[in-house]
Amino acid sequence: MTGRRPWLGRITAPAVTAAALLALAAPAEAATTTGTATATVTATAAADVDYAAWQKDCQAVMDQALPYLKQRIAQPRPGEKQAIVLDIDNTALETDFGFSYPQPANKPVLDVAKYAQEHGVAVFFVTARPGIIYSVTDFNLRHRGYQVSGLYVRGLIDLFKNVADYKTAQRATIESKGYTIIANIGNSPTDLSGGHAEKTFKLPDYDGQLS
Repeated sequence: MTGRRPWLGRITAPAVTAAALLALAAPAEAATTTGTATATVTATAAADVDYAAWQKDCQAVMDQALPYLKQRIAQPRPGEKQAIVLDIDNTALETDFGFSYPQPANKPVLDVAKYAQEHGVAVFFVTARPGIIYSVTDFNLRHRGYQVSGLYVRGLIDLFKNVADYKTAQRATIESKGYTIIANIGNSPTDLSGGHAEKTFKLPDYDGQLS
């Protein structure tokens, strides 16, 4: 596997269970249907992505996002509660690069999130991961340095909805709580379509090779 991360030490039995659940959930980010065939294709395609090239490409996108955020954060509207929304798989976390738990943060995205966090911006996560792994996902994000203002995962009914529609609805929910979503960051078109964000930043998915 070109550019893949090696195993990071010995993983205990509970960690294996969590990592296995995460691996099963990851393909849902890129697909609106589920099934063994979809998961197999996703895993095979992801193996062709070079890690170093991916990191360079992610950094290039975040080099555009950070100046925008600095300017927008410095110019809040009266009474405004600012927020950013992040996808998780291969956006906030390095899901497809190595099999370990907790999964590593995607550093270019974490750096931008930390800047936002340090300047009073709420950080929300909207993911197609199923609710069964809410706890391990929440722990993973916090363990890697993210301040989780809210984590939106798919409930049973949501599993039957179009992913893009589901994610759009979650952003609308965040807005209904009084937040202005100044940036939405993801690696799939389903992360970013549907509005309810002032600006979007798309990380590479290499035509669906990354979940």
